[in-house]
Amino acid sequence: MKTKHTLTIQEAATLLRSGEVVAFPTETVYGLGADATRDTAIEKIYAAKGRPGDNPLIVHIGDVAQLDQVVSELPDRAKKLMDAFWPGALTIILPRQEGVSDAVTAGLETVGVRMPSHPVALELLRAVKLPIAAPSANVSGRPSPTTAQHVADDLDGKIAGILDGGAVEIGVESTVIDCTTDPPVIFRPGGVTKAEIEAVIGPVVMAQPVKNADFAPKSPGMKYTHYAPDAPMAIIQGSDAFFQRVIDDAQRAGKRVGLLVTEEHRATYTADVILTCGNGQEPLSIAQNLYAALRAFNEHDIDVIYSESFADTGLGEAVMNRLLKASGHRVIREDLNQTEGDM
Repeated sequence: MKTKHTLTIQEAATLLRSGEVVAFPTETVYGLGADATRDTAIEKIYAAKGRPGDNPLIVHIGDVAQLDQVVSELPDRAKKLMDAFWPGALTIILPRQEGVSDAVTAGLETVGVRMPSHPVALELLRAVKLPIAAPSANVSGRPSPTTAQHVADDLDGKIAGILDGGAVEIGVESTVIDCTTDPPVIFRPGGVTKAEIEAVIGPVVMAQPVKNADFAPKSPGMKYTHYAPDAPMAIIQGSDAFFQRVIDDAQRAGKRVGLLVTEEHRATYTADVILTCGNGQEPLSIAQNLYAALRAFNEHDIDVIYSESFADTGLGEAVMNRLLKASGHRVIREDLNQTEGDM
């Protein structure tokens, strides 16, 4: 299949209505969209991404009136969250409507749904007038795309087209909260923080990492390694001297080392390749640049990547969640003098 890189809104809408797969921008990352009510269309998403079939997809809508096509029940606290954060970076898990493809929900009786705030995404969704399932528009497991070029790098020739909306605003995926439980559970931190959610509906809990291989995830990002560059990666937690010592030890072992650090730490360490991902005092800048930096490591001849650790509060919680996923939860801690996870 030849991928058209310069779709218009109407061209993209026509392709989606005809059962094709189209990449489009949201404020979080680029999504890979298909008609959420058509099995054959959804199967094209899984084929293009190489995505496991038990990993559910999020449905995107352009108008709250479309909820009737997607969900069978709307609890009061879900309505409050929609009023507070939609359009925006919040996915809400709710009881599914029968018309939603089983391939979208991975056979579950729940479905995640959100209304993105990106103006191009909203215009497309309102033009197509269908609920659109859309995971991130990348090969499964790789860093998510934050530009149209990232989509083309991964999926050129595998999808019908790309709707280019420029660089995204947030840079990490939406927060996912399950409103079918009491209390509600955040399965994935993202652009809307736990504190912001609790200010609207009261206490919520964070889901624990999934370790059971047979577990059926209710949300994307729970079970599989995601966001990973080609080289193995670990997060270092400790002093600057400890960080440099880990680098030096790896280099003495004959490894070429890549570092992921903030701009202010660019000159703190020496390594073979050093890439920055924003300003440590501006968590949004780190989120915006994280995936692009992880992708950029693949352009260098390196054997291992070390990342500094970031404050896990606010948007930093989402950043650290993605780094832990990208590294396979490998953390080198000075206070324990050990590595958690295999390297």
